[in-house]
Amino acid sequence: MAAEMAAQPEVLARLVARAPEDVAAVRATVPSPLAGVVFLARGSSDNAAVFGRYLAELTAGRPAGLAAPSLYTRYHAAVDWQGYLVVALSQSGATPEIITTCQAMRSAGAAVIGVTNEPGSPLAGTAQVLLAAEAGPERAIPATKTVTAQFALLLSVAAALAPNPALGQSPGRGLADLPAAVAGVLAEPAPVAALADRWAAVDRLVVAGRGLAYAAALETALKVKETTGILAEGFSTADLLHGPIATVYAGAPVLLIDAGGPPGADLDGLRGLLARNGADSATLPVPAGPEPARVITAVVRGQQLAHMLSRARGTDPDAPANLTKVTATT
Repeated sequence: MAAEMAAQPEVLARLVARAPEDVAAVRATVPSPLAGVVFLARGSSDNAAVFGRYLAELTAGRPAGLAAPSLYTRYHAAVDWQGYLVVALSQSGATPEIITTCQAMRSAGAAVIGVTNEPGSPLAGTAQVLLAAEAGPERAIPATKTVTAQFALLLSVAAALAPNPALGQSPGRGLADLPAAVAGVLAEPAPVAALADRWAAVDRLVVAGRGLAYAAALETALKVKETTGILAEGFSTADLLHGPIATVYAGAPVLLIDAGGPPGADLDGLRGLLARNGADSATLPVPAGPEPARVITAVVRGQQLAHMLSRARGTDPDAPANLTKVTATT
């Protein structure tokens, strides 16, 4: 896991350099008129899809959402997908329910883009356009470099949809510095190591972010669960306030994901409430930059925390209990 985390700056540099080609390929595939954008994924890819869903709706000005594979694999739904762009994400490109659902959507009229690390996978053969992560073989069970590669590729998908001033800039702008920012985060583990020591004995963890950062909160919670067995839950800061905040007692650990942007004021308000409740809240530093880039560096911080918490607890982050590299859900 540590070696694959360290490979991320190089992987991201290749994707940033290739972004203009990816944007052009996606733009040529987008239906006209565009009815909406739907993301299809499971696991860490589903967390990347949340990031893509926010970006797509901001940039396209059309509805965007997440697909429910069981509608096709269990309920055999008949849906008209004419005019929709479907973005199917799978690191392995081999999850059966993703392939089945992707095929059903394309047969019903959707334009389908595949995002995977495996160019020879079944997903690559199902999609009309393939965005390959080019991250190399990922041997660790907790996905790291393929996840941040997916986040970066989704910036190209969003950039291919007409940029909307609501985002403040085109998603692809300002990302030339992303590989260096991730390298800087990896070279500065001290804040994470201190937090891992502080939280080594916890049995649950709340991770909260809002807007684009919600995806980083979900992914960080998943990585902590996978590597440590801690019951970590990712929340939107707004959803946390709608009930679950009642479970945040004095001393409860809460990680706040701060990527800047419009949700910053919401995070400040939650931070004050947690302080009044006596919760043990923390925010890990990420480099300055565009909000989407800060989300990706926050994902890397989450990987560091998961890895270091696992080591602090005496568990092996490369051999999580009850997990395999490919989860063959159908």
